[in-house]
Order: sequence, then structure tokens, then C-alpha cells
Amino acid sequence: MTVAENIKYTYSLTEKIIHSLSEKHSNLQVKTIGKSVMGKSIRALVCGKGEKKVFFNASHHANEWITTPLILKFIDRYLSAQQRKEEICGIDANELFEKKTLVAVPLVNPDGVDLVNGAVDINSQHYINAQKIAAHYPQIPFPKGWKANIEGVDLNLNYPAGWGRAKEIKKEKGITTFAPRDYVGTSPLCAPEARAVYDLTIESGFCLTLSYHTQGKVIYWKYMDYLPQNSEEIAKRLQEASGYKMEITPSESGHAGYKDWFISKYNMPGYTVEAGEGQNPLPMSQFGELCQSNLPLMAQALNLA
Repeated sequence: MTVAENIKYTYSLTEKIIHSLSEKHSNLQVKTIGKSVMGKSIRALVCGKGEKKVFFNASHHANEWITTPLILKFIDRYLSAQQRKEEICGIDANELFEKKTLVAVPLVNPDGVDLVNGAVDINSQHYINAQKIAAHYPQIPFPKGWKANIEGVDLNLNYPAGWGRAKEIKKEKGITTFAPRDYVGTSPLCAPEARAVYDLTIESGFCLTLSYHTQGKVIYWKYMDYLPQNSEEIAKRLQEASGYKMEITPSESGHAGYKDWFISKYNMPGYTVEAGEGQNPLPMSQFGELCQSNLPLMAQALNLA
């Protein structure tokens, strides 16, 4: 899987890469876990034989789409190493494959990513509606500042963990209806994309989750006063593997995210990784550096689960 620096990831390109990976790696399963607002399939990639299940997800936020190829790159490297009986980032890939099952949703928000990257028809009703929403927030560049799904719901504020508190926080900041970012939705899980990830989690029984975002080079590892067993120790190991800093999520964005819900629901380790540094969307020129920091982090997360 090679990555060109001038490329912009879209749903169509991601589908082609997933198809290519499934042809290359016979031990990779692909399933559909739901549909986006515009009817695009949300894919889960599954590999491994172990009872312990680990979940990676990326691109909850539209203009953080560089996290999608990051997860796809890891899966390609991991399965290639497993087939060759080699190590990935110093860890025996075949042993990982036998002991763990990795489930990854590399593109949670396909419509939003397509909007940011110019793959939504400008004459379509979805684009026109998004344009109208954006017009109320002239301080947010359109479309590159868009984080929400195509309807204007921030998917990482749509989970049932302190959702009411998140709604109050965003209301204080003037976000009370559909917006390019920070709108919590009309109710928890009103967005089909968040519902699909929620349902997958409920049915899967994950013991550790990584949610990929950009940017800041930090690992958020805690939600409120929950302290799942080994969660801090694992976070320290992820910090060592990546060079990223462990931090507590800022209070203004500390509720209704996937990590928040997963930790509060299961009392198991869940992490949000803010990859890279700069202004979203991060350019593909950073991709090599992102891989250098985050492939070891992902390998360690899978190993330590």
C-alpha cells in the first residue's frame, strides 16, 4: 500500500484500498456495519484468531481523514508481517494474530470526508444543505473546517456518556443546532454513523479501543473518575512507543465521545490518539512521520490488550 503526498482520501478510494487489501491478505475479513446518511457502507476490517478483541477507529471527524490511511497502513504492514512470520515494530506478528482479534473501522464518517475532499456533488441537496449550515459559521472555513457528518452532527459528541453535559457546554459556546463542528445532535446516537459504531461495540466485547483523531501528538486516556485496570500503565507504554504525551481530555470536550462512552460503559481501557501537529486537515506530507509514531503505538495497543 503506497501513499502519494498529493492524494486526498475519499470513500471511493478507501473502498478500492480495502478491496485491494482483502485480495492481498486472505486472512482479512471485511464486513459492513451500517450506512452513512448518504447511504455509503461503513466497513469493519477484521483479522486475528484470539478471544481478546481490540478496536481501532478513525475519521469520526471529517477533516481528520488522514487517520484513515494510517489505520489501513497498519493493517497492511501487520498482515504482511504475520504471513511472513516476521515482527511488526519489534513484536511477533503471528503471535499477535493467534492471541488477539483486531477490528478496525477506518472511515467512520464517509460523507463528511467526501465533503471536505471535494467528492460530494456541489449540485446535490446534501452539499447545498451543508453549505447553508456553514453559512451560519463564517469563521469556520468551508469545507476544510468541517468535522461533522453531512447533516451537521459531530459524531464524536453523539455517544451516551455525559451527552447532556456536552450539550450544555456547546450551548454556552453558541452551538445549539446543526453545525460544521461541535453540535451534539438531537439525541445520543441520532447519527447513523455513531449508531453503527455503537452497535458494533455492543456486539463485539472489545477489551481495548483506540480512536484516531488529529492533531496535537497526545494520548487522552481517561474519562471522569473511571480508572480501568491497567489503563494508565498501557497509556504509558503507548506514550513510550509513539513519543506522544499522555494527557487528560480538556473539560470543554470531555463528554459524549466514543472513548468516554466505552470507558464508562465497560470500565475497560479506551484511548483517543491525536496524531500529528498543525492545522486540520493535516497534509499527506506528514504521513510518513505519522506512521513512524503511530504504527508502533498500534502494535503495542494490540499487544497489551
